[in-house]
Amino acid sequence: MSEYEYQHQVEELEQKSATAARLFDVRRIIGGLFVVYGVIITVAGITASEADLKKAEDININLWTGLSMLALGLAFLLWLKLRPAVPPPPLPEAEEQETP
Repeated sequence: MSEYEYQHQVEELEQKSATAARLFDVRRIIGGLFVVYGVIITVAGITASEADLKKAEDININLWTGLSMLALGLAFLLWLKLRPAVPPPPLPEAEEQETP
């Protein structure tokens, strides 16, 4: 295998690694989960019965918690959109091999 082919393979692996790092960014996972759970809990709060509200002293806890979770999840996703993950800088090329 020539040095050019080896260098090309290394560059391809670096690109795949950077793509995987952006794909599995923690902000995307946390934001997505908060949005999904926020929607579920908000719907539960909207459909709350009078008995549920009486248990919570007429405070719709599910609605407020769901909206808060939804806002937090959207904030994480907005943060991801505004400041995407930056791929790590390339490693400095090895200096020319010293010949003895």
